Amino acid sequence: MLSLTRVPDSMSRIGVLNEKPLHASLKHWYAQPGDQFEVPVDGFVIDIVRDNVLFEIQTRHFSAIKSKLAALVSTHQVRLIYPIAQEKWIVQSSPGGNGLVTRRRSPKRGRVEELFREAVGIPQLLAHPNFSLEVLLTREEESRRYDGRRWRSRGWVTEERRLLEVVDRRLFAGAGSWLALLPLRSEPFTTRDLAHAIGVRLDLAQKMTYSLRHAGFIQSLGKRGRATIYALTPANSVRHERAASQSKST
Repeated sequence: MLSLTRVPDSMSRIGVLNEKPLHASLKHWYAQPGDQFEVPVDGFVIDIVRDNVLFEIQTRHFSAIKSKLAALVSTHQVRLIYPIAQEKWIVQSSPGGNGLVTRRRSPKRGRVEELFREAVGIPQLLAHPNFSLEVLLTREEESRRYDGRRWRSRGWVTEERRLLEVVDRRLFAGAGSWLALLPLRSEPFTTRDLAHAIGVRLDLAQKMTYSLRHAGFIQSLGKRGRATIYALTPANSVRHERAASQSKST
């Protein structure tokens, strides 16, 4: 049974009032009949409660809710929902304020592995039996305005993100689902090997190995020159061999 504790009504109202369009749309898309919304649980306000599972939608900055998640998984089943824009349309208002608006499709294509840019903030939770993470691959529209002060983004500031469509979803719960992202499960590998094998940048492969190692799914075996060599931990190696054997037998 859930332990519902009283929090000020103002806290729930503030959460709804401060809700961004993307967060609100994802909550509406994810909802099912019988769900409860903005529910107080153990002193925290939860986006969605379904049966005995707590659902939290986080569009970025996992580290900001690290302590909240750690507290909740000790006594509850928690699923973190994270959107990744597989396709993004960028809408920009004219810097001159004359009402002109441009809309273009970003050349960047989001992929599931980008979840590790956030997962590095909560790596130990990935292996917790009460924790799961669901990635929603989306089509989004990102609204930007020009303020001239952000040199890294050439003066443009993201005002809000809007959901256009959810095109796919992938659930991570337990070692097997996480290790399925590694094509090199049968042999030792470096982050550069991983980056080459799955076609991502080296910095993302580094975040993947960091997160999976701190979750206890892979281990460091030593060095190959200056590069660290990784392999599955013994327990996960046995699971992988059993799964591979069962796959061949069928």
